[in-house]
Amino acid sequence: MKAVIVEDEVIAAKNLQRLITQVNRGIKIIAVLRSIEESVQWFSENPSPDLVFMDIHLSDGASFSIFEKVKIQAPIIFTTAYDEYALKAFEVNSIDYLLKPINIKDLERAIDKLTHFNKTQTGNEDVIAKMLSTLQQEKTTYKSNFLIPHKDKFIPLSVNDIAYIFSENKVAKIVTFDNHTYYENDSLDKLQQQIEPSKFFRANRQFIVSHKAIKDISTWFDSKLSINLFVDVPEKIIVSRTRASEFKEWYTERNKFR
Repeated sequence: MKAVIVEDEVIAAKNLQRLITQVNRGIKIIAVLRSIEESVQWFSENPSPDLVFMDIHLSDGASFSIFEKVKIQAPIIFTTAYDEYALKAFEVNSIDYLLKPINIKDLERAIDKLTHFNKTQTGNEDVIAKMLSTLQQEKTTYKSNFLIPHKDKFIPLSVNDIAYIFSENKVAKIVTFDNHTYYENDSLDKLQQQIEPSKFFRANRQFIVSHKAIKDISTWFDSKLSINLFVDVPEKIIVSRTRASEFKEWYTERNKFR
């Protein structure tokens, strides 16, 4: 079986190749593509592979634009880092995905599912179109305020006052710039769906941080990053090396509009 990886992070691509080899030695990676431009050229000039692993966020834009320029006949497994809107769209349209950092059991499940891809199913271009439609619908509005339940009343909380949100023992806690903590019934995943992604970043499974709460960023071991805030945090906020570039891009892009 021949497979192609579309991934702009060298370390992430190598890690994915290693995991694929562990799961199925019969899969041969014939190309690792780093950008939209390189992907469009490769798929235009080469026969279709049997399987494609595709990161959503590439250095030159969203990988969805590849489908506007070239047809890809192979089944696709998308990879993404905490893009909850995309995950919801995938579920609606039956496209498989892997959440970074990639778990070998999830990879095994995805490969098993899509290697049995029914060739008579709707083509990728139709499914991608439906998925983009779902994404557009999901991203139209975000909350500007929360109503936090407290005893027999609700406490209004502006999103602009939130410094970070973190999960502790499966309980979501919202911390403000004046160091007040509010407890929310929704999970971190659901809260992330409700707030503007240009203003908040999902640093890891435990933390969502506000752009304006970031004091500075320290380098950490193994090419990881440590995010330092203007307010106290219960533990270090670490961004993995596979997401370090994504975080830097988010921070600098958001900074243009401050």
